[in-house]
Amino acid sequence: MLSSLPLFHRLSGQPVVVLGQGEAADAKRRLVERAGAHVLDDLAEGIDKGARLAFIAHEDEASAQADAIRARCAGLLVNVVDRPALCDFTTPSIVDRDPVIIAVGTAGTSAGLAKAVRLRLERLLPQGLGRLADALYAARTALKARFPTGSDRRRALDAALEEGGALDPFRDATEGSVADWLEGAAQGTVAHHVVTLRSFDPDDLTLREARLLGQADAVIAPRQVPQAILARARADAARLPVGAKAEGLTVELRLPD
Repeated sequence: MLSSLPLFHRLSGQPVVVLGQGEAADAKRRLVERAGAHVLDDLAEGIDKGARLAFIAHEDEASAQADAIRARCAGLLVNVVDRPALCDFTTPSIVDRDPVIIAVGTAGTSAGLAKAVRLRLERLLPQGLGRLADALYAARTALKARFPTGSDRRRALDAALEEGGALDPFRDATEGSVADWLEGAAQGTVAHHVVTLRSFDPDDLTLREARLLGQADAVIAPRQVPQAILARARADAARLPVGAKAEGLTVELRLPD
């Protein structure tokens, strides 16, 4: 069961109430302004202007509770800094690769833990992840032209975005990555994955390798690869000899060292 439901609010140009003084209140103002919202420091004005969210950062407990009740009774969702029991929502630690946004939350139990996880993710995710998202959005027409059905598009994108795929999101996207991938797709090379076997035991396949075999349109394999491993591929996937070319998602199996 989820302790809270993560949602993304579009706040650009919208009024948002931020009450209080000091470091915590200033941090909330910066966060709200970063989302493009118009910050109001008067609750009555916020109610009149149709604000939907209120951040309350009073140090005094009684003042925080009173303003939280007033805001909630007026229909606003309320966040009271450092008082999870008074909150309708909490603010996560954010990894910003706009338009890709990753929110790490702990339902108000530990901001320090959320920050630690966010910093780890910051090191893993390339700065170009947002550019990849923008490029995929811009390529929607070309994607539909190349892959007319929704199932074909999903399969092609799944393959390209897989670990090691042409558009692996954990690799920094280069200018034209999506265009280059689509050009290859138009020539029938949606994705080509190489799997070097560790043994001839199918149980030694990793989860990712088994998943790729299960998705593949074609499997390229030396004749020594046993049927027990080839059986992990789709029944309708083409079985091709080494050196063959194939369309769609292709997995090339290589012999153990």
